[in-house]
Formats: sequence, C-alpha cells, structure tokens
Amino acid sequence: MKILMYSTHEHERTYAEEWAKETGNQVTMEMVPLTKETVAMAKGYDGVSVQQTSRIDEEVYRALHELGIKQISTRTAGVDMFDLQAAAQNGITITNVAIYSPRAIAEMGVTHAMYLLRNIGRFNQRMENDYDFRWSGDLIAKEIYTCTVGLIGAGHIGGATAQIYRALGARVIAFDRHPDPELAPYMEYVDFETVLKESDILSLHVPLLPSTEKMIDAAAIAKMKDNAILINMARGGLVDTQTLIDALNSGRLGGAGLDTLADETTYFGKQVDAEEVPDDYHELEEMPNVVITPHVAFFTNVAVRNMVRISLDDVVAVIKGQRTKNIVK
Repeated sequence: MKILMYSTHEHERTYAEEWAKETGNQVTMEMVPLTKETVAMAKGYDGVSVQQTSRIDEEVYRALHELGIKQISTRTAGVDMFDLQAAAQNGITITNVAIYSPRAIAEMGVTHAMYLLRNIGRFNQRMENDYDFRWSGDLIAKEIYTCTVGLIGAGHIGGATAQIYRALGARVIAFDRHPDPELAPYMEYVDFETVLKESDILSLHVPLLPSTEKMIDAAAIAKMKDNAILINMARGGLVDTQTLIDALNSGRLGGAGLDTLADETTYFGKQVDAEEVPDDYHELEEMPNVVITPHVAFFTNVAVRNMVRISLDDVVAVIKGQRTKNIVK
C-alpha cells in the first residue's frame, strides 16, 4: 500500500520509516501541506496522512475523490481544519489521533501555570532591565496547593491535567457536558459559571466548534477571579484575543499561558519576518505575565511516535474497510 504523508516534519521521519519497515507499506514524505495546489501529488497513492492547522478547501475533497482516495488521516487530535460535510459528500472518511499522549499537553499546561504562578516572568523583567534583584509584596506568589484549578473540558487531556494538579495538592473543579465517573477522585464536576468564578487557574481543554468559539470573552472574564491565570493548550479561537489583552493590561487577569493563538496558522511552525507576525502576538509577548509557546505542547518523543503510527495504521484500516475508533463523525 502506498501512502503519502503531507506536511511531514523531520522529527516524524524516523517513526514513519520504522512503521513502513514493520508493516511492508510504502510511505512517501512531503513537507508541504495538503492544499488545492498540492493535492495532485496524491495521484497514484492509496491514502494520505496530514498534519496541519490550515483549512482544507472544499475543492481538495473533490480532487481526492477523483483520484480514488477515500480517506484523510490527520496526525492531530484537532479536526477544525476539515470541512466534514464536504468530505462526506465526496466519500472521504476523516480520522484523527484523539489520544496520542494526553500527559504531554497536560504537563505543558501545568508548566505554564507554575511559571506564571511564581511570577518568574516579572522577576526576569526586573533583573534584565534594571538589575533589580529585590523582592516585593506585589510579586509574592501563591503555592499551588492553596489554589483552585478549573478545567473547561475534562476529556483525555483535561483528565490528565486534573491528575497532575491533584497530585500537587490543588483543588480541581471541572465543567464537562459528559462527566466521567472515573475521574471523580481527581476533580469535582461543577457548572460553567462556577468554574469561571472559583478558579485561580482556568485551563481550557475543549475543541474549537461554533459553540465554543470565543467562549472566553468579555462576559466570561468579568466572572473570573481578580488576578486569575488563564491557560490555553487547546485552540486559539476559544479566546477573544483582544479582550484577553485588555484584561491583562488592566490587571484584571494575573497572567496567561498560551500554546495557541487564534491567528497562529500564518506564522506558527514557520520562520517569518517581524512584519508578518500579527500585532496581538507582539503585544502579548512583551508582557512579563504571559507565556507563549508555538503550539508545541504535544511535542514529545512519545506523542510524535504515537501520532505517526496511529495515523498510518488508520490509513490502512480505512482503505481495507476495517474498524477504527478514530473516525471523526
């Protein structure tokens, strides 16, 4: 079986080559994403795998259908880059890697939170700019076990996040439309309003959908605790970025840890000139109470290996008409 991997990163190659050798399938790795300009590269292949956040246009699905390709397997958990209706209309099955390493993303979120909780960015700014090595009351920190951590979304990643915070002694509350009784030892399920009002650290773990877009807006922030910390390891579109900036500038929020931004597809994962980076990034990255990483919370050896292997396994399964739990509906 011949499989084309679009948007291949160098760190994925070893794992794809290992999989191909083990399974006897042929994998061709290209660095470009799947677009209307590159879809013709899939001619002669049985299936495709992608990893991208840029949107896949409707005409791509038609072109794949004409090439006889019946699936797209994404090496990500998120699927907001797909037009699922257009895919279905063209007989294309979409699979994702819903569980590749929840711990990887959970650990990054906790890392951001602890950095902000201990005011490390603010101390660094004073030391670097003014050689001011004093401590002062405005930079006194909370200890994590005294904090309430609120999760919006308690699936695989949210659940792993809850377990880490609980192990550190924090109180953990969560809002999720489908509570999992197995997570009860690590968190208390509450309503959305309660999570907003009681959290010292608010961590987002939901997909980007029409119902969740800009869920953290002016109204939501107004209900949050003064000096609360917002952590977003999920999708940038969950947060109204300008409202977040205003809340940070005014001191309404204490800090933000962001592995994702709403307009990230134009520059995350690339090296660009300064003028190509949006103003909101520049404004945020200058704040000492903000941590930004370029959508790399997943980026561990365990996660990358799992993403590649599960995605390629699903290509084969779909083509052969076998069952896979990773079909996106």
